[in-house]
Amino acid sequence: MRMVDLIQKKRDGEELTAEEIQFIVEGYTDGSIPDYQISSLLMAIYFKGMTAAELADLTMAMVASGDQIDLSAIEGVKVDKHSTGGVGDTTTLVLGPLVAAAGVPVAKMSGRGLGHTGGTIDKLESIEGFHVEITSDEFIELVNKNKIAVVGQTGNLTPADKKLYALRDVTGTVNSIPLIASSIMSKKIAAGADAIVLDVKTGAGALVKTLEDSRALAQAMVNIGNNVGRKTMAVISDMSQPLGFAIGNALEVREAIDTLKGEGPEDLTELCLVLGSHMVYAAGLAESLEDARQMLLKVINNGEALEKFRVFIEAQGGDGSIVDDPSKLPQAAYKFELPAKEEGYVAEIIADHVGTAAMWLGAGRATKDSEIDLAVGLMLNKKIGDHVNAGDSLVTIYSNREEISQVKEELYKSIILAKEAVAPPVLVHQEITKE
Repeated sequence: MRMVDLIQKKRDGEELTAEEIQFIVEGYTDGSIPDYQISSLLMAIYFKGMTAAELADLTMAMVASGDQIDLSAIEGVKVDKHSTGGVGDTTTLVLGPLVAAAGVPVAKMSGRGLGHTGGTIDKLESIEGFHVEITSDEFIELVNKNKIAVVGQTGNLTPADKKLYALRDVTGTVNSIPLIASSIMSKKIAAGADAIVLDVKTGAGALVKTLEDSRALAQAMVNIGNNVGRKTMAVISDMSQPLGFAIGNALEVREAIDTLKGEGPEDLTELCLVLGSHMVYAAGLAESLEDARQMLLKVINNGEALEKFRVFIEAQGGDGSIVDDPSKLPQAAYKFELPAKEEGYVAEIIADHVGTAAMWLGAGRATKDSEIDLAVGLMLNKKIGDHVNAGDSLVTIYSNREEISQVKEELYKSIILAKEAVAPPVLVHQEITKE
């Protein structure tokens, strides 16, 4: 088998076989196939796409390139949730304890964030004492005991994907639907879940900006999962504006606590109920999505979801009393308001620009070596469709430095007012299953 023949085959729009894809992935992982040939293949895939069979074969070849997590010792159907990312995306912090309280085992492998705010682990580490450095045996034991635990990602999960992603990043092939889909799904499958619920974001703050491309990505990932024996579905949700109100690590933990109490932002609460219902249903614990939703509302209303969050935090060394007193979370030295300059209606909140402003405060990482300030961030006081009087606070800014003129300027450019009333965006655009 020669790599040049496989490049030409894909260049001409032909389908690669499972054996050919295995040859490519193994050769690139072990270094026997050079970057320049894989770069050429990635560009051919970018323009010609991949069939459902090719996608499944590519995903499983990347899974086989490194460690695979065995969760068989955990009782019940393990359901994982993945979000394609956005601004103020606090769903994992809420969903973990919420669906665990309903009986679904949540064995979550998470990473640190690169971008607007930290990843799930960074956010949880804003709780004093919380840690993810636990052994595989401790991880499994905690999930069996409490239905929930979070561990850091293993260093050797899908090494082929890591190499391919680094090359895509410098060859203009990041935004390829087949390559995004196989990259995400290889990590989810290697992490050992039985079923996968995907939250595919669409809009300005999302990885994929248009609804058409978001549908294509969601369908590709659902097809991959189901084609390799993992029950998989996707929700396409809005990220034209930040989700919820909080953007920042400790601020998002506080918002998760409010949401688990039933007092959270309407959009965050609704999306967690939609995603959580699919997780409960996929785990076989409810006869229908509506039954699953009622189970989740019950554990919010009776306090079991919030109590599950406390148990989870304390089991991993954290201070569970933050559930009762969130002021124990890291606090910023300064708090500033961003007043509206005129009366009107919020017509647009450009999510990725708001995220950039939060990153400038220190809430996120500009590079992988950047230090995160867990206390800082933004709290939106208005969302799209809200009426605003001149002088009303659009955003509360939490900062550990006094000079934030650049942040304010970016926020003013990101929040656009109109004279006429504007309808809020649709939160859930579509739900995609194999059927």
